Amino acid sequence: MMLSTWRIGPALAVGNTVVVKPPEWAPLTCSLMADYAEQAGLPAGVLNIVQGLGNEAGAALVSHPGVRRIAFTGSPATGKFIGKAAAENITPVSFELGGKSPFILFADAEMEKAISTALGQYDNAGQVCLAGTRLLVQRSVADQFIERMIAGARKIVLGDPRKAETDVGPLITRTHLERVEGFVQRALKDGAKAVYGGTVSERLGGLYFEPTLLMDAPVGSEILKREVFGPVLTFQTFEDEEEAVVLANDTDYGLAATIFTGDEQRAQRVSAAISAGTVWVNCFFVRDLGAPFGGNKQSGIGREGGKWSFDFYCDVKTVCSRLETFHQA
Repeated sequence: MMLSTWRIGPALAVGNTVVVKPPEWAPLTCSLMADYAEQAGLPAGVLNIVQGLGNEAGAALVSHPGVRRIAFTGSPATGKFIGKAAAENITPVSFELGGKSPFILFADAEMEKAISTALGQYDNAGQVCLAGTRLLVQRSVADQFIERMIAGARKIVLGDPRKAETDVGPLITRTHLERVEGFVQRALKDGAKAVYGGTVSERLGGLYFEPTLLMDAPVGSEILKREVFGPVLTFQTFEDEEEAVVLANDTDYGLAATIFTGDEQRAQRVSAAISAGTVWVNCFFVRDLGAPFGGNKQSGIGREGGKWSFDFYCDVKTVCSRLETFHQA
């Protein structure tokens, strides 16, 4: 629902009607939003929810000549498919296609806050496009960081998301669980070591995957390059600022980055050097709806938020008049 409102709100505000096709495995929140919109007095036909499979309902929508704009959040593979369909009608697109975001910790950072935020990357079972899944830690504090991360991970409660004591719930489908498990198994085969987790929960089974922390993955390996979209974090170390930036940018994605440091000038330098649409410094997931949001490289096309949304959901027009030719009233 949150991701949908980032697109639906601005599109409606500038006078469009909107058709929303939710993902088939998460249909209910958008239907609920439509119910609320009707109760609020939005005229019939202004906000429309179309349920269905991506390769049926979704494909029909993105290829339809009556659709004037396409905004999509999902995988790069699906984004490429939509882009090809949109090209047939020269339909503008705005894509947010996931990430493999770095979480950079310098030795001068506030460690307690950094650890707490790093553990928060497991939220929603890691099914968060913005999550800082690549932990990059300065070597001088690496041992301390690992020890405290493992201690924190042990306190994470897996269970029913409807229960107040639950920290991490299940993955969304059996297919996705197998995908996440496959990433971890291939990483271990490539030489990575699971210092915590790495398997389906022995206690809960089903779609519950243990919060996982992998280290010693070879540089350039799949687990460091591709989005897992599960509760799986990788751990790498760096010596200095220059090496941190190189590691941070060593991916085809560029959606977000998180930096923890006590040095304001360093924060500015590293933020400028990292390829990412959003950089958080000593915080995470602070979202100003007036600020541009989107990704670089394989993470997407375009920006949403503030005037960037209005520019996308409008046909910008210039009218030039010779004023002295008008009759005065």
